[in-house]
Amino acid sequence: MMRYLLRRAVSTILTAIGMVVVVFFIVRILPGDPAILRAGPYASKESVAEISRQYGLSRPITAQFVDFWSRLLRGDLGTSMRTNVSVTPELLKRLPASLELSFYSLLIAVVVGIPLGVWAAVRQGGKMDRLVRLLAVLGSSTATFWLALVLIYLFFFRLQWFPGPLGRVPVGTTPPRNITGFFTIDGIIARDFSFVAESLWYLALPSFTLAFGLVAPIIKIVRAAMLETLRSDYVRTAFAMGLPRRSVLFVDAFRNALVPITTTLGIVFGYMLGGNIIVENIFSWPGMGRHAYLALQNNDLDVLQGFVIIIGLMYITLNFLIDIIYGLIDPRIKIGAKSPT
Repeated sequence: MMRYLLRRAVSTILTAIGMVVVVFFIVRILPGDPAILRAGPYASKESVAEISRQYGLSRPITAQFVDFWSRLLRGDLGTSMRTNVSVTPELLKRLPASLELSFYSLLIAVVVGIPLGVWAAVRQGGKMDRLVRLLAVLGSSTATFWLALVLIYLFFFRLQWFPGPLGRVPVGTTPPRNITGFFTIDGIIARDFSFVAESLWYLALPSFTLAFGLVAPIIKIVRAAMLETLRSDYVRTAFAMGLPRRSVLFVDAFRNALVPITTTLGIVFGYMLGGNIIVENIFSWPGMGRHAYLALQNNDLDVLQGFVIIIGLMYITLNFLIDIIYGLIDPRIKIGAKSPT
């Protein structure tokens, strides 16, 4: 087991190093001169040259690369050219907001997608199966920004059931003491349940917007995995022996379908960490995605670079944890054998 863990850890570290190197060079080839954007269109050549010198933009790429790694190993992702503030604390301050939005979106998608996928597999070819597959097609083909605007118009502007796109809580509301960064959890810890309810109220529309697109891949993989499991000999034998149908479906069949389902959930959650930029902007959600969008508009290289690196490291770490979880949820997978991924 230790040999397997060590091999996976080394592979994860090498992947992370490769990702960071690729991000560094990709950011450097983005169009536009960040020094000119920082100085403004009417700045003198001397001002542009001073900004280039101050931020090291005029140095050779090799010197920038060495300096970048020396700072990265100290946890320093650079300084924002737009705000002149260190990138690392700015991004980490916004990370809990993105994680909370992603977590609740995934929770909704799992609660809806897994039961529907199982139901569609059990009722293969029936009306329910066709209806669930139609829902999956709609989830895959619906544009996120369009759905967000429709939900805002319908549930905020017309019905006024939910708040508008104003962030995590109403303007002027003081959050409880920051412990986890999740407003709902911090509110529970502080026993401020009215604040928890308010946070969930503001989470509802952006979470559902993200969850609607996530339900589709979850339904598809759950349905496919369950169909394959239901066709296996041991499941047919269990049914033939008269074992309780619910026990066969949810204890035997579903457990053996968990490996591909776990893989899909990991991929979906990793996608959300970096893919919720549109939702964060539409709902004025103060997360890393919105911060990265503003950095992209201003060609703020260090912020863009820091955002992609943090998301990439989280995604790589998540895949490492999923590899370890495989051996826990499926006893057929031996620690030390080749990973299913």
